[in-house]
Formats: sequence, structure tokens, C-alpha cells
Amino acid sequence: MIGDLSNSGSMPVLADLMRFTARRQTVIAHNIANLDTPGFLQTDASPEKFQEALREAVEKRRNATGGERGELPAFETDEVRRLADGSIRLMPGTPSGNILYHDRNNRDLERLMQDLSENGLMYRVSADLMRRQTDLLRSAIAQRP
Repeated sequence: MIGDLSNSGSMPVLADLMRFTARRQTVIAHNIANLDTPGFLQTDASPEKFQEALREAVEKRRNATGGERGELPAFETDEVRRLADGSIRLMPGTPSGNILYHDRNNRDLERLMQDLSENGLMYRVSADLMRRQTDLLRSAIAQRP
């Protein structure tokens, strides 16, 4: 019964989004830490590719269950793998479009700061939405208005 509540609606989607953004935050922080390291090539995992794969997993769940219940199926892109246990594994690739400097580093501080801000915002929004849904469930269980 409780498992059905945690695997219904958008709860698994929000949980996966939080897992992805937490893993991506580590990658972005690693890029920032190595900003001046000669020969260092920044890596990243595309949020757009992840979101597309997540959308397809939601569609598969809808088709398999006839609704919005049940666990999300495992999925994989070239940079992200959602395992059957629900964990997210990143295999970040080298982003293109950054400037390659004379020390063979492809740094772009402005882009990194933008990625850091957007990723943090995505995490906070998904955490807030999950908290609100959890509060609604607690309220319903406690039978409070």
C-alpha cells in the first residue's frame, strides 16, 4: 500500500530528477575545480537527453499499467543509465562548443556558472514539489484538512 503511494504519479519522476541533478552537480563541481588544470577537458551529461529518456520511461509505465502507477522502467542514454534498483549512473561525455585554450583546456567559466545555477534550480524545484506531495500524503493519512 505505501509502496503504491510512493510509486504513483510524479513521485518516481521527481526522485529520478533529484538523483540526476545531484550526480550532475558533482560533475559540474569537478569541472570548476579543474578550471585551470592544463589538458583538462570538461565533461557533462545532457539534461535534455535525460529528460527525454525519462519522458519515454513515463510513457512506457503508462502503457504497461494503464495509468500513473508502478515503478519506472530502467532506461539508458549515451550519458545516463537508470538501473533497475532506481539508481542513476552518469557517464558524462565531453561537451562541444567550449573554447579550447593554448593549455589544451576547454574551460568556459560563464557556461559552468550557468550550468551550476540551472542544475541547482532544477534540484530545488523537484525537491520542493516532492515535499509538497509528501505533505499532501501525510495530511490525507492523518485525515486532516
